Amino acid sequence: MTIFLKRLLVLVSLAAAVNAQKKPVTVEAAAGTVAVAPEIVWAPQGDRFAYLESGRIGIFEAASGARRELVSLAALQAAAVPVAAPTAFDWQNRNVQEKTLQWVSNDCLLIRANGDLFLVRISSGDWRQLTRTAEDEKQPQVSPDGRRVSFLRGDDLFVLEIESGAVTRLTQEGGESLRNGRLDWVYPEELGLGIAHWWSPDSKQIAYLQFDVSRQPFYPHADLLLFGPSPEPQRYPKAGQPNAEVRLGVVGATGGATRWMELGDPRHYLLARVHWAPAGDYLLVQRLNRTQDHLDLLRVNPATGRAQVILSEQDRYWINVDDALSFLRNSAEFIWSSERDGFRHLYRYSSDGKLLGRLTSGEWEVSSVACVDEPGRSVYYLSTEAGPLERQLYAVPLEGGRRRRISTQEGTHSVSMAPGCRYYLDTFSSLTTPTRRTVHASSGKELAVFTESDQTVVRDYDLRPVEIVQVKAPDGAVLYARLIRPAGFQSDRKYPAVIFVYGGPHSQNVRNAWQGLSLEQALAHRGFVIWQLDNRGSSGRGHLWEAALYRRFGDRELQDQQVGIKHLLAMGFVDEKRLGIYGWSYGGFMTLYALTQAPDLFRAGVAGAPVADWRNYDTIYTERYLGLPAENPEGYRLSSPVNFAANLKAALLLAHNLEDDNVLFQNTLQMADALQRAGKSFEMMIYPQKTHGVTGTARRHLWETIASFFERRLER
Repeated sequence: MTIFLKRLLVLVSLAAAVNAQKKPVTVEAAAGTVAVAPEIVWAPQGDRFAYLESGRIGIFEAASGARRELVSLAALQAAAVPVAAPTAFDWQNRNVQEKTLQWVSNDCLLIRANGDLFLVRISSGDWRQLTRTAEDEKQPQVSPDGRRVSFLRGDDLFVLEIESGAVTRLTQEGGESLRNGRLDWVYPEELGLGIAHWWSPDSKQIAYLQFDVSRQPFYPHADLLLFGPSPEPQRYPKAGQPNAEVRLGVVGATGGATRWMELGDPRHYLLARVHWAPAGDYLLVQRLNRTQDHLDLLRVNPATGRAQVILSEQDRYWINVDDALSFLRNSAEFIWSSERDGFRHLYRYSSDGKLLGRLTSGEWEVSSVACVDEPGRSVYYLSTEAGPLERQLYAVPLEGGRRRRISTQEGTHSVSMAPGCRYYLDTFSSLTTPTRRTVHASSGKELAVFTESDQTVVRDYDLRPVEIVQVKAPDGAVLYARLIRPAGFQSDRKYPAVIFVYGGPHSQNVRNAWQGLSLEQALAHRGFVIWQLDNRGSSGRGHLWEAALYRRFGDRELQDQQVGIKHLLAMGFVDEKRLGIYGWSYGGFMTLYALTQAPDLFRAGVAGAPVADWRNYDTIYTERYLGLPAENPEGYRLSSPVNFAANLKAALLLAHNLEDDNVLFQNTLQMADALQRAGKSFEMMIYPQKTHGVTGTARRHLWETIASFFERRLER
């Protein structure tokens, strides 16, 4: 035996001894771990940021790393007037921006606590309560001059003068079917629009969206936990049904009549983004057609309401809206992003829509714009240039040219850059490094640590290594998968495997990012091989990679998943007769699709909150990919597992919240009905929550149900 081999055996023995002292990952431990990211807001001068973490509000100095606590959120919440009980359940979307912290000046913060607004002075820590009402002041926005705060009460827009406390109502007649400055459910969910009113740069006007939802149908949710069941209807437009009719208005900050912008028939368009120009003399509005394959960028005069198309994007598949548009303040130009060549890249335009230059190019995508440094003539952005499994920070000159990579550690970086671009907060993790938050100079130099990596999980638990596997598809495309081998793994054994799947657009699950305690780790400790592959249609690989799903869901995704499973089986340690599959949401759909379209491949599957019939899903998402049901009936039929229930051979568990506001419970009920009519047995677990995901203590119950189901169904 060589000296090298002896040393290797010693190291392996030591590692095994260390791991033997660690705790196995259990469902209880994994389900009880909920990571909550701190809320971070940079000060106007860009030298520090306010943060809310673990209920405490504080200030962090970028250059020195000094921090000091200002006030506890609980103290402000205790002073707030209790909000009156609503007369009906509010189905506000999860993506609506309800900011807790905002800067009023470099010495003052606005805090929203339990529906009331508070002013906190940084230098002294003193605070003053601005509102004392039983009404909830929602979505507050501080005016650029720091003198006023706009907010919603119910379905109307109000403005509060900070010094005097005077409140002015700006809109009238808001109600259940007419919402002034208040988003409907589907816009934030599918367009990522988090707020619906915006201050002009001179603080004299507010632009806002008015949503007429009167034509949107109701879905009849009901709270059945009450002794007397309570109806809780939700406005939810399904594919092919009417969207909200959305208008853009501009109103004076001190009141007066609204001027409506002339943007076309609201029944035919989606207003995806609204931007004030730096001087406040015009607005830029991104307008999409209903099926989202044509986008117009409109230059709108807020004084007259007249609009002019200055830029148009067309796509043979669909257009993904993003938030990259950024103005240059000292020149009549803006930064624009487009996927026109198959990958999202940055371009520079004049204010009248003339292309001035291209900033980035290549077979990789710009993920987001972090900051535009006009004096330094640079744009900072995150991209996949280093590889699709990573996100790295780069800078490029405004004139285009050589790019400069700023972040250095391999993994996933998420960046919050300060006004002026001098500093940034980097949230970083990798498969082997828990999340770490550090402050950097724009050069990339680390200045301070805001949150060090929590090594508790690494120290205390036997986390199974996560391996990245490359799989080559028959057409030569590289597919990425992640593999977790079970605890006590022996290469000469055959193990059952659980295939985790999502598969849909706007999601990437295989990343060089920290996973921590998870259901996957818990299942690995119960003897399962874990496998997850990102098929075509997933994000992070460019628009053309996504576009494989156009007009048809399930087919291309399943082909790639089967290629991945074939690769997994070829490794030699997975029992091909003991394959399970699990997914939630689109992954729940993919589970049903796989079990009914490849019925001999899997022995068992868990479909969580699945779309069973795509006619049941919302307008903006479904029509973007499948088109209108009347125009693509066969695509809808073939994409919907409810039509193929008779093919089921595997054991199936359906799990769903009864009042899921995203994927309606109707999907699971219709699938159950189709299975019963086909004479197919299955199991079902229903949860009573009013969300898309199962949360809180119920999550442990769900995960234990899933684990026990696979143990029973995938036993020898």
